[in-house]
Amino acid sequence: QLQLVESGGGLVQPGGSLRLSCAASGFTLVNYAIGWFRQVPGKEREGVSCIGNTRGSTYYADSVKGRFTISRDNAKNTVYLQINSLKPKDTAVYYCAVTLRGQGLCWLPTTYDYWGQGTQVTVSS
Repeated sequence: QLQLVESGGGLVQPGGSLRLSCAASGFTLVNYAIGWFRQVPGKEREGVSCIGNTRGSTYYADSVKGRFTISRDNAKNTVYLQINSLKPKDTAVYYCAVTLRGQGLCWLPTTYDYWGQGTQVTVSS
């Protein structure tokens, strides 16, 4: 059964850092593109970063460039999102997702087929 499980969220002060993990099971993660999204109540899900299969090309939303880094550990079948210099506006539930079709723009939620349950990131002093 294909499954994605996020972890690593929490409460952090502005300027702090977190590393989010997206552990995959039921499929080999390196063969598929993975995206990280975030969502706050009342707003659409926002694509923040994604990593392609095999070559591992990456994308970052302008709002997170220079602060977020996506990476993949093939041995652990896990994708990470390192988030630094956190700001209150980064507060959201963060989700990872996988596209099996391999088509579409990686920052669009409609590109993806399976989603994790999300992990809450709260940035507050």
